[in-house]
Amino acid sequence: MKPRTMKYFFKEALKSMKRNGLMTLASISTVALSLFMLGVFLCGVMNLNNMASNLENQVQLSVYLKDGLTTEQIMETGKQIKAIPNLKQLEFVNKEQAMKDFKERLGEQQQLVNALDGVNPLPNSYVLTFENPEDVKTTAKLVTTFSGVESTHYGQDIIEELFRITQVIRFGGIILIAFLAGATLFIISNTIRLTVFARRKEIAIMKYVGATNGFIRWPFLIEGMLLGLIGAIIAVACVGWLYNFITLEVARSLAFFPLVPMFPFFYDVILYLLAGGIVVGAIGSTISLRQYMKV
Repeated sequence: MKPRTMKYFFKEALKSMKRNGLMTLASISTVALSLFMLGVFLCGVMNLNNMASNLENQVQLSVYLKDGLTTEQIMETGKQIKAIPNLKQLEFVNKEQAMKDFKERLGEQQQLVNALDGVNPLPNSYVLTFENPEDVKTTAKLVTTFSGVESTHYGQDIIEELFRITQVIRFGGIILIAFLAGATLFIISNTIRLTVFARRKEIAIMKYVGATNGFIRWPFLIEGMLLGLIGAIIAVACVGWLYNFITLEVARSLAFFPLVPMFPFFYDVILYLLAGGIVVGAIGSTISLRQYMKV
């Protein structure tokens, strides 16, 4: 395509936007609002996914050893456990350390420990961390077959519920984003259809005098892309300001809450929204023009 022709298309697109100022403003506002909602949900889903990953990475399996094992037997059991594939970390916790940790968790409520009269009923144990947290359940079943192992614990009900919730968050987030993208496309296509409808006679005349479909379509396509781009820029600015405000407030009052830092994370959001605005604007224009090109 010649640069002069492309310049003409852009000039016609800008002229149309200026001529239909109120409609253009409504279109940009609609795109900006839709993409703002999409950006907010995208940030939310990414943070929920990050939170779920952090929770999964904290899943540990405690393997309690039988009483009366010799040092050699304890080490032999450790070697068996260490041979398990996909094991990220293996830590040995002796009886004394287990009691010390237990006392620290109790804090000022030491009555239970005092009632033991110096007896330490806690077993030696190994604490396992995995590359893939979903390996916890199968590993728990495996290690119970080892001769030196008394029992295992990983908070079965809680962990299984956690896995279920994380799956719902991930798949639900994808479905939600797809739904919002579809809703945005619907709104933009209908908004641009109003502009096309207002110029339907002009399109018909151009068809009758021999203008090609591409020549007629390009200015509207560029107009839709510009509307999508401008709306996306506004949405990016608003989402960026809101996310920055939230991260600062959370860092100030809930420092332990694992929010994803704004950068470089937000570069992806900018890319998605800008590309989404342009693509959806182009698709919306194409859909809107379809019926008016059949002259």
